[in-house]
Amino acid sequence: MSPAMLQASSLCVSAALSGAASRPGRLASRGQCKRAAVPQPLAASAVTEAAPPAPAVVAPPARPVDAPRRRGGRGGAGELVAWKSIRQERWEGALEVDGELPLWLDGTYLRNGPGLWNLGDYGFRHLFDGYATLVRVSFRGGRAVGAHRQIESEAYKAARAHGKVCYREFSEVPKPDSFMSYVGQLASLFSGSSLTDNSNTGVVMLGDGRVICLTETIKGSIQVDPDTLDTVGKFQYTDKLGGLIHSAHPIVTDTEFWTLIPDLIRPGYVVARMDTGTNERQFVGRVDCRGGPAPGWVHSFPITEHYVLVPEMPLRYCAKNLLRAEPTPLYKFEWHLESGSYMHVMCKASGKIVASVEVPPFVTFHFINAYEETDEEGRVKAIVADCCEHNANTAILDKLRLHNLRSSAGQDVLPDARVGRFRIPLDGSPFGELETALDPEEHGRGMDMCSINPKHVGREYRYAYACGARRPCNFPNTLTKVDLVERTAKNWHEEGSVPSEPFFVPRPGATEEDDGVAISMVSAKDGSGYALVLDGKTFEEVARAKFPYGLPYGLHCCWVPRNRNKHDG
Repeated sequence: MSPAMLQASSLCVSAALSGAASRPGRLASRGQCKRAAVPQPLAASAVTEAAPPAPAVVAPPARPVDAPRRRGGRGGAGELVAWKSIRQERWEGALEVDGELPLWLDGTYLRNGPGLWNLGDYGFRHLFDGYATLVRVSFRGGRAVGAHRQIESEAYKAARAHGKVCYREFSEVPKPDSFMSYVGQLASLFSGSSLTDNSNTGVVMLGDGRVICLTETIKGSIQVDPDTLDTVGKFQYTDKLGGLIHSAHPIVTDTEFWTLIPDLIRPGYVVARMDTGTNERQFVGRVDCRGGPAPGWVHSFPITEHYVLVPEMPLRYCAKNLLRAEPTPLYKFEWHLESGSYMHVMCKASGKIVASVEVPPFVTFHFINAYEETDEEGRVKAIVADCCEHNANTAILDKLRLHNLRSSAGQDVLPDARVGRFRIPLDGSPFGELETALDPEEHGRGMDMCSINPKHVGREYRYAYACGARRPCNFPNTLTKVDLVERTAKNWHEEGSVPSEPFFVPRPGATEEDDGVAISMVSAKDGSGYALVLDGKTFEEVARAKFPYGLPYGLHCCWVPRNRNKHDG
């Protein structure tokens, strides 16, 4: 393709993608009580104190079965189960419980993430390429029932039917059979039809009880049934805001849903909100980028009680990289340090920008929380926003290649990370601050995959739950509770295990911020998998609910209480 055609193609892609409008780690003590739960049906509501007849349960195979991999080598005996494809499309059954689960823990924990990284003998490149696997643990009466199932996206169904990648994933693209086939792929990229709907990133419960799995393509918003794990269908937005990509992590409360839609034509972001019970996003305002040549990546963003914060990183979307058959080390992005780094603050009520400040360079996947700082008279004088910050180092993206994760276990190659704290003044100052909230050695210089008490979203808070590190390691391998007031951390670690995001569930009626439990799915060194329940205060192990097979690593979680609202749409 000529340079002129490539330039035109890049512009078309841009048009398609724009919107319209430490302390050392320690192993917590394990409970001594072992109790096998009575087998239950898949539906969460079936977990009862009475023991019903055992349903037919699909037994997992005796040992993992992995297809040989074209990239990254075959899965060997020393390869961690965290980086192996799930062994079957779905499973359901009772879980054996070690310890004592709190009787107040009554609901369903869901975890989403990539769980299938190969098609036949073809192995995917990157952690983020895998087809979505939804894992569920339902708790009731001190018992636990587990299940997993592949999300039935169009990308997954097409790959299963044809035995090859049919949509553009994070680093994988369909292989054209001819030049004309390649031209056809470009045309479908411009329209967005070739972009994946593989919703392998987040899972959220809306205020009306609907559960949505998400990724960074808007078409990858898929509704699921949390009781059966059935794919209900696409979550169709009924507005005319357009766009093909959005933040993978909307902010969801009981009453509303906030999201950002990047605009690659006129570099900027549309801020939108959606009322509970509807599918219609409403335009709130627009932020024009201060740097270029494209918007900074917005995987996540924070809000406060009255404001939306829009981050603008020097890690920026790159249309021409979307056209490449082979990925660059930064995949669909480029690093433009010279373009500057900024934080924008928009008023929720008016959509007006009340602050736009330059800040030191930063790289973050995940913001933790933000809140308003007030003066003696109650006027907001600044915004404080915390994130899992990678010291402005983009190397973390390429460290997540599956070959790297499988081959560098035990090597100290995980890039350093910290809790980065922004302070954004609202007095017209042109600059904001970015500091380290606590000594990164407290959490092993690893920090990502975070949650807080949901009652404190957008408000002042003290505790965050995240994944940290015990060195040497090539991936976060601890769970950590960060105290942002005392500037300390408590850590849980089990040798050779890979825990996923700890999700905090507050105890009903609790008045203290850390009164509850943190739940994490763990891929163990011995090839097993279990849901770990830690005390939110002491961060010691309360119980673990053990799956009868190994679980691949997953990304993000949500909690679905048993008495949730239910919505048919």
